[in-house]
Amino acid sequence: MNNILLKDGDVLCADGQVRQQDIAISGSFITQIGTVEGQADRIIDCHDKLIIPGFVNTHTHAAMTLFRSYADDMMLMDWLQTKIWPAEENLTAEDVYWGTLLAIAEMLKSGTTCFADMYFFMPEVARAVAESGIRAVLARGMAGVAPTANQALAESENFYKEWHNTADGRITVMLGPHAPYTCPPDYLKKVTALAAKLGAQIHIHLSETAGEVADCQKQYGKSPIALMEELGVLDHGVLAAHCIHISPNDIAIMKEKGVRVAHNPGSNMKLASGVAPVPDMQKAGLCVGLGTDGAASNNNLDMLEELRLAAMLHKVHRLDPLSVPTKTAVDMATVSGAEAVGLGTLTGKIQTSYKADITIFDMQEPYWHPRHERLSLLTYAASSRDVHTVIVDGKILLDNHQLTTIDQERLIAEVDHRGIRLVNHKS
Repeated sequence: MNNILLKDGDVLCADGQVRQQDIAISGSFITQIGTVEGQADRIIDCHDKLIIPGFVNTHTHAAMTLFRSYADDMMLMDWLQTKIWPAEENLTAEDVYWGTLLAIAEMLKSGTTCFADMYFFMPEVARAVAESGIRAVLARGMAGVAPTANQALAESENFYKEWHNTADGRITVMLGPHAPYTCPPDYLKKVTALAAKLGAQIHIHLSETAGEVADCQKQYGKSPIALMEELGVLDHGVLAAHCIHISPNDIAIMKEKGVRVAHNPGSNMKLASGVAPVPDMQKAGLCVGLGTDGAASNNNLDMLEELRLAAMLHKVHRLDPLSVPTKTAVDMATVSGAEAVGLGTLTGKIQTSYKADITIFDMQEPYWHPRHERLSLLTYAASSRDVHTVIVDGKILLDNHQLTTIDQERLIAEVDHRGIRLVNHKS
């Protein structure tokens, strides 16, 4: 069993306070916090370092790293219909494997230890997750209007049975109906029936644009949230991405049904989708985590950047500097994120009996001084380049800024030629 000892770090503890402490890791778990004496297989000097729970990216499409910088400055539906969907028709399973591995490398190097993904060729996504050592919540994207709609349901069932709770428990599986505008009610009923059969939860895009909500109101006489309630989708444990254009009644439904939200401020700003009423959702008691969305609409997977955007966007939008305070933003990227993806009793905190999913920031750069308040420095001053060490499930995946499970040089060579082929629409 591998034992790691983190010595003399500034630790973000489960109560939200930062204290200078040691952390003992045995196997995949945190076993002791405080003053820890004794030997370990690896001792890491964490003096001048901030130790936090690893970031949880609650919503992304990892392999869309292959489309980074390809289709920018466009409206969402135009972006999807004229650029992204045509290029995605050329994707192969091997493309998705390498695109996902690129995303994982980027996430690890910026402090993310767990991500929720919705895309295609999910066994290849799972293979990248298993090999790299990161934690992930995976869903095969499904579109009820597509010719492959029934095939997607079958693949989702097979994927759940094959991969749920695998890779030493690092991989969990959800069902991934894309959105109400691509999944008609009859299809969503099939998804809910499958969720009930498998005991699976659901990851879905909801109320992302004003046009989507208006179309839903016109066609069904209710909001996307109310429609999901009527169809029984919300009865199976839902991770809902975006939730921008929602009403007080929608929020009440979401609270009653325990819907967890993936807030994606960077993507929402870039696509001009709008500003989600995060303070209202949090005031109502909803769980709101943070996500990057895919790298084609962000264009990076930097959760520290999302944390900062979440802390600042709602202040200026509401003209209220108290809207999303520092601790709330940090919680959204860690403990609330873990709860949002269904892993709140397993990760997201530095606490004994929790999984050792940990990110260590080096605080030597000038902008880390003076140190009046560590979480303020993390939120408003730090850079993801300061990520020094990342541990997932008790294993070191980033060691002094170097990836330990991914060959970065080979990875970049692979994704460069694959990305060029895809956007040239050549098979």
